Amino acid sequence: MGGPLRSRNRYKPAASSASDGLGFCLNPFYVPRISSLFTMKRTFSSSFLLLSTLLKSTSRRKFLPRSFFSDHSSLDPSLLSYPISSPNLKPGTDHPFTLIKFHSRCFQTFPDPSPLLPSRQRNIQEESDLEESFESATTTEEILKSFQAFAATLDEKDKRLGLACLKVGQHLDSIGTDDHENILSFGLRALKILDDGGDASVSVAMALHLVGSASYDLKRFNDSLGFLNRANRILGVLEKENSEEFDVRPVIHAVQLQLANTKTAMGRREEALLNLKRCLELKESILEPKSREMGIAYRDLAEAYAAVLNFKEALPLCEKALEIHLSRLGQNSVEVAHDRRLLGVIYTGLEDHVKAMEQNQLSKKVLKSWGMSSDLILAEIDAANIQIALGKYDEAVKTLKGVAQQTEKDSEIRALVFISMAKALCNQEKFAEGKRCLEISCDILEKKEMHLPSKVAEAYMEISSLYETMNEFATAIPLLKRSLGMIEKLPQEQHMEGNVLGKIGWLFLLTGKVEEGIPYLESAAERLKESFGAKHFAVGYIYNNLGAAYMELERPQAAAQMFAISKDIMDVSLGPHHADSIQTCQSLANAYSAMQSYTLALEFQQKVVDAWASHGAVARDELKEANRILEDLKKKSFGWIPDLIVEHAKSLAEGNDTAPTKFV
Repeated sequence: MGGPLRSRNRYKPAASSASDGLGFCLNPFYVPRISSLFTMKRTFSSSFLLLSTLLKSTSRRKFLPRSFFSDHSSLDPSLLSYPISSPNLKPGTDHPFTLIKFHSRCFQTFPDPSPLLPSRQRNIQEESDLEESFESATTTEEILKSFQAFAATLDEKDKRLGLACLKVGQHLDSIGTDDHENILSFGLRALKILDDGGDASVSVAMALHLVGSASYDLKRFNDSLGFLNRANRILGVLEKENSEEFDVRPVIHAVQLQLANTKTAMGRREEALLNLKRCLELKESILEPKSREMGIAYRDLAEAYAAVLNFKEALPLCEKALEIHLSRLGQNSVEVAHDRRLLGVIYTGLEDHVKAMEQNQLSKKVLKSWGMSSDLILAEIDAANIQIALGKYDEAVKTLKGVAQQTEKDSEIRALVFISMAKALCNQEKFAEGKRCLEISCDILEKKEMHLPSKVAEAYMEISSLYETMNEFATAIPLLKRSLGMIEKLPQEQHMEGNVLGKIGWLFLLTGKVEEGIPYLESAAERLKESFGAKHFAVGYIYNNLGAAYMELERPQAAAQMFAISKDIMDVSLGPHHADSIQTCQSLANAYSAMQSYTLALEFQQKVVDAWASHGAVARDELKEANRILEDLKKKSFGWIPDLIVEHAKSLAEGNDTAPTKFV
């Protein structure tokens, strides 16, 4: 399950712009690139300035409700419909009741006060000045300072304080501060105030989103999921109400994206895909159908499917992204290059290496013209891996030697180059040279373990696989255990943990340590089910290996149970005529034969014969062997008949009247 996927895991398209024409100050539809195995890390918060579109009215005397826009906002009023106090009032006019430009609340205002004010009105005026000072603040220092002054004038239950806390929390989140506890504190304070009364409102949903996001950054994933699920329920109610006062779709998108982040971190990748599909639907409802941003959205979801090895679903999405970017930007655009590179990875996963190479070459041509050297190096490594898959080992080594000269001495990219070079050399049975390449890679990776644990763990897995091909199991297993030790500390890499556990279990089986391997395989099955779903083919392979383990222990009944589970999964995920599905069916027939359950053994062996027959001439040898086993099973199924009776029956069939004279 490792071969072609490393090139996919290194795939990292360029970040998209924070402004995509939706009209928000910071785009709440911004979707960060999904890097290795679908690990989604936000480059900035999707929550920031969602508050800038929030409508809020308070009961401060009998003032007029007002809309608000940020002074620096590019918000298109046609996208969101706000109620205003009078049909003649427009934001930014010079009417005495002009709506103050204020982007985190929707308060009432009043005519200019008289020069001499009573003390109560003076306090109100001072409070309003502090309020406006807070809203006009732009830098972090100004925002925090003005917040302290403004908050000191408000009651702890004042909704304005809740919105102010929300704005500060969102600002701190947007600038990427490492003080996630402080962000969480502002978010919880805002939630406590705004949620008083339990009404479903956009402001409460935003506060829940902020708290969920901060909890995610603090790796409190269960807490994050709870807050985000409640935000999602509130927004679902508001969406059904279909209010013309406020478009909740950007807020829903932000919550769905964070739900995908959190579920991915918890290893629930199949569920995360549902949230990402919802994100795409929301974009389709707002963005122009053929816009550049829609192309990026299709590519993001394609990459997410590729991350869970579902290349069939990824392919049409990536092709859609390419179609949009070609028509919108032309064949020499960077977006087209990134589309083609991902398309090459997808074709590699589908084992269509010729098409993969074609897309890779087209991608490299554009990247080279734009001088994007770092992306070009990764594309060259992809090309070398495709050459290896095509059996062009000398060409791959030549490509990789050229790439190695362009990399820094201790960079992780250089380590990947030598891993790929070792793969090519091992395929040529140049094991000594291959081992030397792997030693160079390990020396580099060892220095990166603290800073890049996920990438290093994945690289160790691939190095282990190469040592396995050289029958160097004593080196392969410790490397996998080292990888496992790093991954166990990274909850967002649970899917990789399942892969490593499965590999360790399999290697124990190969070395005859079956009883040691079974616990690893059982744990792998559970991890992979949680990450990819119960019907994913990776889970099927693990159960197949468990069946093989029980057969080695001469426990055919337990083996038959494992093979049956594996077959059900393989038939769904790969199809009953896939070579691996047929092999699992063969293993199941063998297990029933070992149990002397010949009726069931014959039933499944006949399925094996029929399946190989459907492959035609290319599976002539496999069909011949399957028929041989079928005939042997037929003989065994009559094994209870005494040998002399069988001999007598044969004699009669040949027309010989001489009956056996001795029965034992």
